[in-house]
Amino acid sequence: MVDRLEYRFDAAHRLIERRDLQDLESSLRTARDEVLADVATAEADGSIPPERQPLDAGFLRLPETLLAEHAKSGAASLVGRIRTAAAELREQVDHVVLLGIGGSYLGARALFEALRHPHHNELPRASRDGIPRLHFQGNNVDNDALRGLLDLLATTRDASGPEGRWGIVVISKSGGTLETAVAFRIFREALEARVGTDDARRLIVPITGETGRLRDLARAAGYPHVFPIPDDVGGRFSIFTAAGLFPAALLGLDIEALLEGAAAMNGRFLAARFGENPVLDYVAVCRCLEEEHDMDIRVLSTWGARLEAVGLWYDQLLAESLGKEEQGATPITVVNTRDLHSRGQQHQEGTRDKLITNLFVEQPATAPIPIPVTPDDRDGLNRLAGKTVPDLLAAAFEGTNRAYAEADRPTADIILPRLDEHALGELFQMLMLATVTEGRLIGVNPYGQPGVEAYKRKMGEILES
Repeated sequence: MVDRLEYRFDAAHRLIERRDLQDLESSLRTARDEVLADVATAEADGSIPPERQPLDAGFLRLPETLLAEHAKSGAASLVGRIRTAAAELREQVDHVVLLGIGGSYLGARALFEALRHPHHNELPRASRDGIPRLHFQGNNVDNDALRGLLDLLATTRDASGPEGRWGIVVISKSGGTLETAVAFRIFREALEARVGTDDARRLIVPITGETGRLRDLARAAGYPHVFPIPDDVGGRFSIFTAAGLFPAALLGLDIEALLEGAAAMNGRFLAARFGENPVLDYVAVCRCLEEEHDMDIRVLSTWGARLEAVGLWYDQLLAESLGKEEQGATPITVVNTRDLHSRGQQHQEGTRDKLITNLFVEQPATAPIPIPVTPDDRDGLNRLAGKTVPDLLAAAFEGTNRAYAEADRPTADIILPRLDEHALGELFQMLMLATVTEGRLIGVNPYGQPGVEAYKRKMGEILES
């Protein structure tokens, strides 16, 4: 049996009345029923009622659907076609520029930073098992950053072999997001100038909706591989679509294990009882502390630098889904022990408006590094000789939780048994399910992004005036 993600919330219970949790249980079950009704509505033929629009609930069933299709159709399935196309691109290039913004790129970045070597891009190709270097752009309008990446790509060797070639993965559901669209035009022109239009066509992979500007452009250009983002899956919920799966396959990750982890979390969400259900329990703790103690800042405290991008992915998910109608907690990501020396003081003795949720991995992905013994013990570390770096992290984690408990600062823990595709699949699905469940609980539509659309309109008006 695969070890499972755990959500531990005993420390937070010190500030929560048991009656409040019990009172919330019935409402949470109703909210879960609403989430499932959203899925049924999204899957049904016919129009979505106006009061439910927008409705991008297709992410929930996607893991099981893709796994079943792959088991039935193999290489002809979406998972199979993604693997084939990713392998082709991987063999042809040594750099890939991934263009996207928000949910179109944050999931891929989270997977890259969590599961590939921390210095992947600096390693020679042989040490990377032929996996390309990955660069992220199209997520901002920073002239110097764009120019810097173009300069780097221009220094690659002769374009006749993979080590001198680069490709593009462009991800945009609508194709109308200006930051990504502008970056795609710039990088596409640079790639075509380097290798020619025909060769560039084979080195570009668009991932987009079934309709829209990018879909039209891809069709006109005749790109051999174009992958869909389903109409009923919103950008920030798209990590288990081609938007997340193609970059994962390009990086040599096990995309079936990623989907299996997500499917396993779906099973727990649907069947596990309150108190043993990570999704419902997480929402219950967050809501009780926000409603009863005004704790509307949620700190995701990641223990280890490789999980920071997971936190940034969650920041966007929570803020864009629930930050509406003058509601929604404010998400913040920190990395420990690094940020204990910058934010720890505030969390320990500042205003009491924060729930800290630790994200901790029990087993490191690499062999533990021991602290050596040295004859000259002027740094006083011989007393710790034989302890390992993971021992230090575990001690810091436990010590910080104890210190916060003594000061009545609530904490809860999301524990991953190890950092791998299955565990991350569980985590991503848990947080997406928790977000939409909380939205239905508080009466906020967790889908759509009215504030973002407003800035896009105003930006366009200014540029075209």
